[in-house]
Amino acid sequence: MTPDQSFARWVRVALAAFGVLFVYFIIADTFMPMTPQARVLRPVVRVAPEVSARVEAVAVTNNQRVERGDVLFSLDRAPFELALHQARLAREAAVRDNALLEADLAEAHADLDAARASADELAGERRRAETMLSRHSISRQRVDSIVAEERQARSSVAAAQARIRQLEVQLGERGDGNLQLRQADNAIDQAELDLSHTLVRAERDGVVTNLQLRQGDYVTRGQPALAVVGEGLDLVADLREKSLRHVREGESARVVFDALPGRVFEARVASRDAGVQDGQLAADGTLADIPATDRWVRDAQRVRLHLEVEDPPEPLPVSGARATVQLLPEANPLATLFGGLQIRLMSWLHYVY
Repeated sequence: MTPDQSFARWVRVALAAFGVLFVYFIIADTFMPMTPQARVLRPVVRVAPEVSARVEAVAVTNNQRVERGDVLFSLDRAPFELALHQARLAREAAVRDNALLEADLAEAHADLDAARASADELAGERRRAETMLSRHSISRQRVDSIVAEERQARSSVAAAQARIRQLEVQLGERGDGNLQLRQADNAIDQAELDLSHTLVRAERDGVVTNLQLRQGDYVTRGQPALAVVGEGLDLVADLREKSLRHVREGESARVVFDALPGRVFEARVASRDAGVQDGQLAADGTLADIPATDRWVRDAQRVRLHLEVEDPPEPLPVSGARATVQLLPEANPLATLFGGLQIRLMSWLHYVY
């Protein structure tokens, strides 16, 4: 065989191999899609204090494992203890004010009784005077004077009744239902709650990471001060839209983690995201920004899948760890076979890159 014939044969072999691989990759992308764009996401709790204060002590170290309820750091208690003392003094003042109101109310009732007695006495005197006037035993001027005094006494009765109503409104309900006392008790509860929040505790099991908090730092309410990485594992994989048209929830998959080359883990498709950021329009008052491209074939849109690893590795990969995911539609045994071979090849290639 001449060199030209040998070269022509190798060209035909290369073209045939290229054609076979081209058809294979098209079929594989449709019935057994694989993506290296997969990432481990573990729940990250951003711990923020519920009060603003200076950090008195940090009770954990970087990358320390903590359990739910463990103290992470403590804040200066002095201002909150002072606020609690002030709230208790305010309650004592409320009790004293209520006692004064009750005393004023008792005095107002006594004034009302005296005003009623005076009014009743003047009413009797008016009746007697009218009888004497009919007998011409008293002057009209004297009768008019008695009537005026009676009206004044009745006005005093009305004023005493109004005073009683005013004091009753100020005093409100007696006992534990008193408004002033309930407000004072609420202020005490709030002060005690704020004081308890000076100990910041872990809300779940996990690992404290990227710890930069130091004693003496000032932390603000609601602003994250440190992060705790939880024990759960959510594996997300980004695949092209067209690769997912045969994929359903619950179908099997296999996963290779970059940090664990040579090991293949079983997984299942848990869910699919309903959209991507490009599909969300912000109502900001501006017109639509239409992307322009001069490419003949534009980039494919990727959609995110969430997968559940049936037997996750121990210890769990770090949050953000990379992985390769091979989807295996159960309805196609041939695709399952070749997909299994693909992912095992990738597991060995991870030893190299």
